Amino acid sequence: MSRLVLRKNARARKRRSASSSFWATSVPPISETIQSFFGKRNGWNWVACIPLALVIVGAWGLSAHAQDEMTAADVQMVLDNIWVVIASVLVIFMNAGFGMLETGFCRQKNAVNILSKNLIVFGLATLAFWALGFSLMFGGGSGFIGGGGFFLTGAPEVYGLETGAGLTKDTFFLFQAAFAATAATIVSGAVAERIRFDAFLIFSLLLTGICYPITGHWVWSGDGWLGGAGFHDFAGSTVVHSVGGWSALMGAAFLGPRIGKYQDGQVNAIPGHNMSIAMLGCLILWIGWFGFNPGSELAADTAVPFIAVTTNLAAAAGGVSATFTAWILSGKPDLSMIINGILAGLVGITAGCYVVGYVGAVIIGLVAGIIVVFAVGFFDSIKIDDPVGAISVHLVNGIWGTLAVGLFANPNNFTQGGAEGSMAGLFFGGGFGQLGSQILGVLTIGLFTVVVTSIFWMVLKATVGIRVEPEEEMKGLDISEHGMEAYSGFLKDTSDMSGV
Repeated sequence: MSRLVLRKNARARKRRSASSSFWATSVPPISETIQSFFGKRNGWNWVACIPLALVIVGAWGLSAHAQDEMTAADVQMVLDNIWVVIASVLVIFMNAGFGMLETGFCRQKNAVNILSKNLIVFGLATLAFWALGFSLMFGGGSGFIGGGGFFLTGAPEVYGLETGAGLTKDTFFLFQAAFAATAATIVSGAVAERIRFDAFLIFSLLLTGICYPITGHWVWSGDGWLGGAGFHDFAGSTVVHSVGGWSALMGAAFLGPRIGKYQDGQVNAIPGHNMSIAMLGCLILWIGWFGFNPGSELAADTAVPFIAVTTNLAAAAGGVSATFTAWILSGKPDLSMIINGILAGLVGITAGCYVVGYVGAVIIGLVAGIIVVFAVGFFDSIKIDDPVGAISVHLVNGIWGTLAVGLFANPNNFTQGGAEGSMAGLFFGGGFGQLGSQILGVLTIGLFTVVVTSIFWMVLKATVGIRVEPEEEMKGLDISEHGMEAYSGFLKDTSDMSGV
């Protein structure tokens, strides 16, 4: 019998002992009680309560008996579901982090627009994933695409879940819907300050309802062809972050840069208006990642704290390396690079947080922090305007983190060696096998996402349009798209750069 059941039995015995003591010392003889009770006016009316009391006592006894009969497997199932729901809430709360980060990195005249996009995108993603995406991603089908059980109507088996064991269908859906919303939110920052609100909403529906679920099926469903080929992406460096990053890259390319960003062969910095909330957004995302990565274990077990530690180490290393890289290059420690370095480390460790060791996690984070600094400069050099660095953080380091699994997967980790066997990267005697699988996944998912999202962007551009008019962009999307201001009544910056 488990210790949990023993503790419940001990508490039950203590309650019964206390109850016996109470009746022995505090309750008068039954004859006096009956005489006193029925001697009162209308006392007999209370006799009708006796059957109800018996029902309550009986139900209580059955409930207590059922609790005593719970097996260790039942308790574990409850704990697993509670933990994954908590992890889902942490991932959902990351939308607040994205909203703060993107708003702070952009100009005040576009704050309402960015906040609106980051709030509504979770609602859109939830509905699209509920209606279509969840089934395409986890429903039974071929190795390429799932199907069946649309609108969450299928039995658990339809989505690869076992009835009465492990996660419930509702828990699993909530967690996966939060991931789908993250992929769409990544796009928001890269296309900020010039995209039409309606075009962004339509694209988000298409991404979370069709594109993201298909590639996710390749990796995370039970019969996906990439998963079967040995590709490993534990929590989504490629499945979530690179997919969002590729989508953002194509969106930024089709939109073109903001007015005034590139002039006379020069890159003109357009600083954000509130680095305080950008820093707050980064910290919220850092905390939310403890739902993103450890929650992907999909169980409350001893691997959860291990994954949390590797996640935290990579984030810390990414922030430190980005700080010193930017400091060396520009002569100043740039806060925006500290923020993006932390996020780069988090994205980089997401694929391998389960299979790499602590040293491997630190190395992955250190490299991610360096890469993100150079990636921001690279995209500016080819005139891809990304106001928040989303492409550099999520696409570039999503690729890096996925490849790093093939380098740093450590078969000596206690988390490995289970049903799926141990995994060894190149630096741990595994040869090029795992690295080859990782390269295959990066290329195929990247190519598919680029093609499909390019079609989405081209169709939107030819129909509803994707970019606001120059006059609207100059005025700010808060007024032109929403008819309100985030800082109504506050004095505005009237410098030349604030108006571009």
